[in-house]
Amino acid sequence: MAYPKKNYFQYRSKPKGPRTNDRIRASEVQVIGSDGNNLGTLAIDEAISMAKNEGLDLIEISPNAKPPVCKIVDIGKYRYDMQKKANKSKKKQKIVSLKEIKLRPVTDVHDYAFKIKNAQKFLGKGDKVKFTVRFKGREMQHTDLGYKLMERIKNDIISLGKVEVRPKFEGRQIIMIIQPN
Repeated sequence: MAYPKKNYFQYRSKPKGPRTNDRIRASEVQVIGSDGNNLGTLAIDEAISMAKNEGLDLIEISPNAKPPVCKIVDIGKYRYDMQKKANKSKKKQKIVSLKEIKLRPVTDVHDYAFKIKNAQKFLGKGDKVKFTVRFKGREMQHTDLGYKLMERIKNDIISLGKVEVRPKFEGRQIIMIIQPN
């Protein structure tokens, strides 16, 4: 038996956004008028007819309340305001990225100073910094040099950040993560 081919849009589980007008399932709702006044608990049919008389929509604001809270507003304006609010909160977010600085136990003084300067710049911008001291060959016998280097880094950067992940040995490298204050 062959089934008819379904359209892509028939697979959508549910419409996005709050329920409006005839999609509201409750028999009674708490209604807030277009001017912001509380109109009390009304039957759903009466609330929808009030909204239609004003040329607006009945939107379910708080579906989990007993009875659900609905507001009489224009659905287009409501969606626009919600989108603006979402964009505004998204702008205020600070995305923290992790910057990595790789060192060796035999890193020269000038190179060390340059890398510390970069780390201070990253911490000043609000990013986390991951310091990695990598060992090669026979350097593995002198891991204490790596821990001394990490201690020196910690002392040089203590004014701008605090240690999030203490220096730990993983394979052939020591890792430490510092987050901004």
